[in-house]
Amino acid sequence: MISEQEKIIENFKLIFEVTSSSKFLKMEGLSGEIPFWIAPYDIQFQDFAAEQFEHLVNKLRHQGIEVLILDLFELSIELINNHIGLDKMFQIEKKKDKIKFKKALQSTLNLHERFIPLIVEKVKDAQPKILMLKGVGAVYPFIRSHNVLNNLQSAITEIPTLMFFPGEYNGRALNLFGDLKDDNYYRAFNIFEYKL
Repeated sequence: MISEQEKIIENFKLIFEVTSSSKFLKMEGLSGEIPFWIAPYDIQFQDFAAEQFEHLVNKLRHQGIEVLILDLFELSIELINNHIGLDKMFQIEKKKDKIKFKKALQSTLNLHERFIPLIVEKVKDAQPKILMLKGVGAVYPFIRSHNVLNNLQSAITEIPTLMFFPGEYNGRALNLFGDLKDDNYYRAFNIFEYKL
């Protein structure tokens, strides 16, 4: 019987085959749908999946395929630092209850006016062939993956976007950590169902 780690290795081999194909890079065969993909993985193997992710990116770059990797958590820290500073945010966290702190954090990150425009700016500066998003679990619950995807779908359409998702995605619903229903999201394709 195949182990979970062997399954992850096979999955990342498949992701490489798909993302390095000209059909994927040219966004062919989408029937008018947006070029958004989700790669679900088991959160219990986060560290091992992270290693495989690094191998994947190195292999793609070795093939001359420029990848822009954006970590949603690192983007959040960048925005907090730029707007109020981490120290100030830590002070707010001490003073407010969890619900009010979450609202203050979401207000600082401002998905529509700051977070998505920062992603768009980074894509414009880097001019990659593929955008890869990670760090989904680290930003939950103050940033939800379906909100990021919904807001990006009109902003980034010229390159394929692949979100690495710690949980399950059946093409209809995102299930974070295999336990928390993040929300329904219908527009992205599951990368493991891609037909080469």
